[in-house]
Amino acid sequence: MNMKARYIGFSAVLALAGCTQPPPAPAVKPAAVAVDPVAAVRAIRAAGEGLDSAVQVQPLRDPAIDGFLSKAHAAEAAKDYAGAIAAANSALKLAPDAPDILQYVAELEIARGNWLPAEQTAIKSFTLGPKVGSLCARNWQTVVEARTALADSATVAQARQRLKECRVAPRLRM
Repeated sequence: MNMKARYIGFSAVLALAGCTQPPPAPAVKPAAVAVDPVAAVRAIRAAGEGLDSAVQVQPLRDPAIDGFLSKAHAAEAAKDYAGAIAAANSALKLAPDAPDILQYVAELEIARGNWLPAEQTAIKSFTLGPKVGSLCARNWQTVVEARTALADSATVAQARQRLKECRVAPRLRM
């Protein structure tokens, strides 16, 4: 092979190499946002304040449930979130579909920084509970806080819209 043929062959290889594109860069997930879990719990509980103007009918509870919840609240006050969740889960064994207890567990998970389990529990609480009022607002604020921590702005916007729907204006009475 003469020198000219080598040069043409080499030029062709370089030309073809220039036509290829580098592989696409892998999609970069947004980093989680630093969120203070205790402040998030305060925001969740504040979201539900002042919305209990409607009549809520609740069945009588087993007194043992209230005992477990008292233990959970005491453990939470001592910042023993694992103990609080254990006591709240004991209450849930007696009342597995209690939306208020489920929401409380979601708030405890937020306090521990367990964003996805908190969100899932809050959604379950919303599914079983009232679709308006205080508990509804706490459910959707939990989703807002979890998705903010996970840097998911699209879901945060949707959850904020759902949060607004929890506030129902009172009927006009004449």
